[in-house]
Amino acid sequence: MATVKFRDETATGRPVAEWEVTGLPERMTVRELIRLRVREEVTRYNARPGNRFNGLVRPDDAETELNGYRLREPRRIDWERQAETAQRAFLSNGFFVLAGDRQVEDLDEVVDLTVDPDLVFVKLVALVGG
Repeated sequence: MATVKFRDETATGRPVAEWEVTGLPERMTVRELIRLRVREEVTRYNARPGNRFNGLVRPDDAETELNGYRLREPRRIDWERQAETAQRAFLSNGFFVLAGDRQVEDLDEVVDLTVDPDLVFVKLVALVGG
């Protein structure tokens, strides 16, 4: 069994958040890892819903804020819907993923978690007027 460390960083490399998930298979696809990450963050939010969601992608009907999203009112978030949104965002370069020292570029790429247990997620921010 493997342990993976999920870490969010800014484009300049500044750490934003970090957590671990244990008991995983030694090899997983990027798609599976994104879905796992989103399921974990939504599960944590749904356990204590509030007006602010800190996650990989914006929930429906939420406003983007610095390092998170503001919901109009606390509500349960559907992790599967969030995971689909995250996969689309990955495919459209909304964020990229680093496994060890390399960028993974395909949802079906397999990551060996015994070799690359640290996954870095970097959200890309659209430039104003660009």
